[in-house]
Amino acid sequence: MPATPEPCLLPLILASTSRYRKALLSRLGLPFECLSPHVDETPLAGEQPLALAQRLGLAKAQAVAATHPQAFVIGSDQVLDLNGQCLGKPGNHANAVTQLRSLRGQTVHFHSAVTVMHAGRAVSSVSTIDVRYKPFTDAHIEAYLRIDQPYDCAGSAKSEALGIALCESICSDDPTALEGLPLTHTLRLLESLGFDVFAQLALHRKANA
Repeated sequence: MPATPEPCLLPLILASTSRYRKALLSRLGLPFECLSPHVDETPLAGEQPLALAQRLGLAKAQAVAATHPQAFVIGSDQVLDLNGQCLGKPGNHANAVTQLRSLRGQTVHFHSAVTVMHAGRAVSSVSTIDVRYKPFTDAHIEAYLRIDQPYDCAGSAKSEALGIALCESICSDDPTALEGLPLTHTLRLLESLGFDVFAQLALHRKANA
């Protein structure tokens, strides 16, 4: 009768260089690697925000899994949906001002899509966050941007920082989704592919004891 193989740490890769997603995944205490997926994030002609988020989350996971098929690869993307219009990262102060002016007094949707791939299998999920913004003034916008400088954030605001002051309400099934990586969804997908988070954490701690 063949011997039962010893349990081992499974390779986990985040297909992203986002500091926000890295910080979120780090909360689990598991070792993982961050790799850039090198995916073009330009929306396709007529592509809706939800479809864009789903396509990019899958594409990022596929790009990294192509060279790391035995790893558990996490790909994720977030798109802001303003009345069917896709809003991405502003990139600079002027664009951020324009974005926030378009958002004030509005209720918008942030679609945070995630895909996990392992051994040729892919499972996906989406968390949609409804955010209602206050009717803030141009002075509020300028004051906020000079403090948080959220130029690498879709919607030009960091809800985990002072950006929360711009929000009237936030409705979500996952408190981490608005920050860029819905952890409850991610964990559920990992577990569905055989990645036991608690068992992996125990092995990691044992190896580093």
